[in-house]
Amino acid sequence: MQYENKGMMNMASAQTQTSRPDPNERRWAIISLASIPLIMTLGNSMLIPILPLMEKELEITKVQSSYMITMYSIVAIFLIPIAGYLSDRFGRKKVIIPALIITGIGGLIAGWVSWKMENPYSLILVGRVLQGIGASGAMPIVLPLVGDMFQRDEDASNTLGIIETSNTIGKVLSPILGAVLAAMVWFLPFFSIPIFCAISVLLISFFVKKHKKETAEKPITFPIYWDETKKAFKEHGRWMVAIFIIGAILMFILFGFLFYLSSILEDKHHYTGVWKGVLLAVPLLALALASYITGKKIKDDLQVMKWVTFSGICMTGFSVVFIGLFTSPVYLLALFLLCGSGIGMALPCLDALITKNFKKTVRGIVSSIYSAMRFIGVAAGPPLIAILMTHPIYWMIGLFILLSLGASFLSFKYIKP
Repeated sequence: MQYENKGMMNMASAQTQTSRPDPNERRWAIISLASIPLIMTLGNSMLIPILPLMEKELEITKVQSSYMITMYSIVAIFLIPIAGYLSDRFGRKKVIIPALIITGIGGLIAGWVSWKMENPYSLILVGRVLQGIGASGAMPIVLPLVGDMFQRDEDASNTLGIIETSNTIGKVLSPILGAVLAAMVWFLPFFSIPIFCAISVLLISFFVKKHKKETAEKPITFPIYWDETKKAFKEHGRWMVAIFIIGAILMFILFGFLFYLSSILEDKHHYTGVWKGVLLAVPLLALALASYITGKKIKDDLQVMKWVTFSGICMTGFSVVFIGLFTSPVYLLALFLLCGSGIGMALPCLDALITKNFKKTVRGIVSSIYSAMRFIGVAAGPPLIAILMTHPIYWMIGLFILLSLGASFLSFKYIKP
């Protein structure tokens, strides 16, 4: 692929190095941005370890309880591209802040009906749908906002690494926090979401500032926007679609492997509740650390991004080959640590490639489609792996290997700095 605006970005970087924002303001802006993926991840993943408890309290089936996760993800998948367009058209903060408020309202509704109603299941799903609507306008808009805020490629790459790390920390904390809150009152995790969202709204409102240039720009009309989007896909379609598919594959493997590991720990080794959450957190911490280090090291070197992505995918593929040899918790956790580290290496590179190589006018829609593809991987991984777990294990391993080979081929063939 060709990164035609690379030279222009480097010139802009040189011009803006002397006018970089105050370090303290910059630090708080990054913290504010990082709060969004953390909260969005908690809002979904926090329920996974407590679904069996909810099934007992609500007297519902496993299929019905799975809808609490599925409805959230499906709604987000379809609305993310719309949110991307709105953020390009009207501004990032004007989409993110209402989205966080909607997410909080959804959590409040789910918690309130769980507390006050005898049969709250249907209205809990309504709350979860609202949370999915909010998620579509929050997390995906963070990526283009980073590209808007940081002109220097190195700053953007570092921040994207922190964003991915925050996302992963949410995955690490989710099973532990969900189990702890549910141990007090089973619906307390729902009520925690409005509190988290309120904190994030305050942080974004006070510490993420509009640039003078952004304020002066006039919103583009839809016909111009549509032409710009078609032009972007025409010029960069191959490598862009490759990154979309790679992102979906990596999230499918991550959540599929996580679902398998969680099931094995509980069904075969009888780890439950907080203790199981702690065990799952260990390899996920490796993912978070890999994301953070990668974001710091790749800077603005596109060749490095390509080969770190390729290496991370190969590491992921290597780890899944050996899943079926043993079912020992230590063995499976070690494999998941290797798998998570590989995914953690690749994701910040993919984020940077998507975020920094498009005009601001289409950055939101491109990043949003990429985020939607990742949501597809998240939504498809657990149910498909659940089905494959009823068959011999080589079916699941074969699928993981095939997907890893496909992702490594796409990264090697189509990511061409």
